[in-house]
Amino acid sequence: QVQLVESGGGFVQPGGSLGLSCSASGVSFSIGTMDWYRQAPGKQREWVASAARGGHTMYANSVKGRFTVYRENAKNTMTLQMNSLKFEDTAVYYCGSYVENRQYWGQGTQVTVST
Repeated sequence: QVQLVESGGGFVQPGGSLGLSCSASGVSFSIGTMDWYRQAPGKQREWVASAARGGHTMYANSVKGRFTVYRENAKNTMTLQMNSLKFEDTAVYYCGSYVENRQYWGQGTQVTVST
């Protein structure tokens, strides 16, 4: 059973920075792709960024240039560095991964951008 655990959420002022981490356990191999999603109050969950095992990364247009995602494959961990945060980045951030034909999600971590 794969488990994903996020950490690092919190409160930050606009223009500030925050880093999120995701750690995967229960898997004996390096996961192919790990993803970040977020869900703001009253909105659907949306994709934020992905990091593949080979190093390829992708970003939603809304975060491109501000967020950076990277992996440590041997440990099956993923980090999302968020800079120049905006009010609209406020959401619960989820780590997700599709492993052996099943979608797994972490419990989520709250990011609040506010004055």
